[in-house]
Amino acid sequence: MFSWVDGQPADTLAVKNRGLAYGDGVFETIAVKAGRPTLLARHLHRLVEGGARLSIGVDAQLVERELLAAAALLGEGVLKLVITRGDSQRGYAADPLAAPRRLVLANAPAAYPVSHAQQGVRLFDCQTRLAEQPLLAGLKHLNRLEQVLARSEWSSPDYAEGLMRDTSGRLVEGVFSNLFLVRDGHLLTADLSRCGVAGVMRAELLAQAERLGIQVQVRDLWLADLEGADEVFVCNSVYGIWPVYAFVSLNWSAGPLTRKLQSLARAVLDV
Repeated sequence: MFSWVDGQPADTLAVKNRGLAYGDGVFETIAVKAGRPTLLARHLHRLVEGGARLSIGVDAQLVERELLAAAALLGEGVLKLVITRGDSQRGYAADPLAAPRRLVLANAPAAYPVSHAQQGVRLFDCQTRLAEQPLLAGLKHLNRLEQVLARSEWSSPDYAEGLMRDTSGRLVEGVFSNLFLVRDGHLLTADLSRCGVAGVMRAELLAQAERLGIQVQVRDLWLADLEGADEVFVCNSVYGIWPVYAFVSLNWSAGPLTRKLQSLARAVLDV
């Protein structure tokens, strides 16, 4: 495994980096198969959008070249790309002359049990709530303390993922995934205009659903929606789709729409 900083082999970063001090930056976690980064266009689109909303310059062409080179070297595994605002002195005010820093971290393939995809997973009921902040909603920014706290709530292997709500009680997402419900053959997923991460696999599934003529509702989701769901699944860009078979006292089976989308997700990730 290896790491690069600004395109050069390195494993250190300045202590004055704003990513360390304030979580001032964005990141992407990218599966690599056969020496190619998967869903690269979607990752780059989200990265550029996040940089623009945070006023951090992202050179998309340079980043793409580095990711392609890193993926070819890695072969198979997971790349984590981090872009921070750069280095500055003490205080929240950023140095307008500071150059953004790019970190590429190469890791081994994610090792998840096959049963997660085949039989499904049980979701933990996280008590940590997501704060509502529209200015940051949807972004994969470096401030992930809510997820850190939520993931610390369970250690039992009975749970592969946790379900998170916002401070108003709306269902939003998993700790490291997006949530989808199926009801009467339609897809439902959370509106992420207040909080949450707009995942690239979520975006891919929404596009696939449109292509297939599957009706989709992106709206506020509540516990009642979960109780009325015929199928439930979570997704991300590393593992694809995991059916959900249980949450608290609720139970489901991996239904036909979940399996259909799971096959499409697998095809996208198996380049």
